[in-house]
Amino acid sequence: MSSAPIGVFDSGIGGLSILRGIQQLLPQENLLYLADSAHAPYGPKGEAFIRARSQRLAEFLLSEGAKALVVACNTATAAAIADLRARYRLPIIGVEPAIKPAAEQSLSGVVGVLATSGTIASDKFIHLHDRFSDRVQILTRAGTGLVELIEQPAENPADLQALLQQYIAPMREQGMDTLVLGCTHYSLIRPQIELVAGNVRIVDAGTAVARELARRLADQGLLTSLPAPGRLRFVTSGSAAVQRALLQRYWHQELVVEAPTGLA
Repeated sequence: MSSAPIGVFDSGIGGLSILRGIQQLLPQENLLYLADSAHAPYGPKGEAFIRARSQRLAEFLLSEGAKALVVACNTATAAAIADLRARYRLPIIGVEPAIKPAAEQSLSGVVGVLATSGTIASDKFIHLHDRFSDRVQILTRAGTGLVELIEQPAENPADLQALLQQYIAPMREQGMDTLVLGCTHYSLIRPQIELVAGNVRIVDAGTAVARELARRLADQGLLTSLPAPGRLRFVTSGSAAVQRALLQRYWHQELVVEAPTGLA
């Protein structure tokens, strides 16, 4: 059982930012990444759709022998993780905007959150916002269009720069000194975000998710005992050719991409 893979899923390739943290912390673990690219982005879609897709993806990963699930998508975590935990008896780790560390690090008392519309509108995010709104001012912006640009096979730096400027500049003008990347896709374009944000501190949840996963696996005796580096499989519900191009850009190595017909 301990050599079984860890299943990781996201609406697309955004969860690679989480996957990298897991691979660095737990290099011996076998990993199975599932990109639901046929249905990306999740942000504008309703919670019922996201819950249904999350259940479908979880069932696929479990059918492949996953010993734990990582919901590497803020929007899917907000909409579906409670349902998944009620259905399945295995460690399930989600990701949420890192407002707590941002609030602790902010000197100006103004924290920005760049996330999808679905995350910002979710009850889970509203409760998280309310927990810290008495300590810092929290500015939120929906990064409409960013996921679509990140998921495009052809890079479009001018359009990306324009959108980032549109979303980040107003928060800087309001005194933001710490910016939370509330969508795992956004961590993939962190260098571009840093150029626009200037001296603003950038915070995401990648390392925190990896640490929590390691803790949960250790608690349940599920850490692998294999000494060799783990294997990584990449599966998509979308186009294998498109995913290979995106992997070369964001993962910087070639991987075999599987595209089972039953996932579309």
